[in-house]
Amino acid sequence: MGFEMALTLDEAVGQLGHRLSPKRRSAALRLRRLADPAAGPSLLEALQREVRDTRTWETQYQLVMALGACGHRPALGLIRELAQRPFEATMVYTALGDAVIRLSTPDETVHSLRWCLETGTPMLADGALRAVAMQRLVLDAATIDYVLDFLDPLDAHDGLRFWAAAAAAGWPGPRVTEFLRGCAAGPRVDVADAAASSLQGKYQTYSPL
Repeated sequence: MGFEMALTLDEAVGQLGHRLSPKRRSAALRLRRLADPAAGPSLLEALQREVRDTRTWETQYQLVMALGACGHRPALGLIRELAQRPFEATMVYTALGDAVIRLSTPDETVHSLRWCLETGTPMLADGALRAVAMQRLVLDAATIDYVLDFLDPLDAHDGLRFWAAAAAAGWPGPRVTEFLRGCAAGPRVDVADAAASSLQGKYQTYSPL
């Protein structure tokens, strides 16, 4: 991986067309970390090719994440379309939900978040909430209520609470406090730790796959 991480922008873009999926994946990961908008068009073309092969879901995941990191908004149409397709590897949905939020304008974020939650695809919702947490977005009161209403019926062991608990460090209101206290006292250690930090108003640093 060390060699690939040293790739320049142009080298990584060129490697998106490599015949081996692991090489394409490492190029996408490099471009994700560079987060240079110049890579957007090439990443979009690469994703359009990649989704034809269900076996390369890990590469698809990194391409989607790279598009979100690069802020390539023209990819949003394809991202939304893919979010409604069946994927056996559900991790792809996590990247798609993440990218939907990152590629939305501030005015679109609330609508995009609700759209992801309403699809009925848990990993898409998870990805969207992850992007909210990673970007430390402060939601309006109505959207916070919507998110908490979405989470309320879930089993106490459900991991969907994790990113909401992480994001809620910057969310105001007594209902948020009640939600975080419930998470902090819950059975999942990761959710409880995130909630404990958020109760203190502290965001943790996360490095998703």
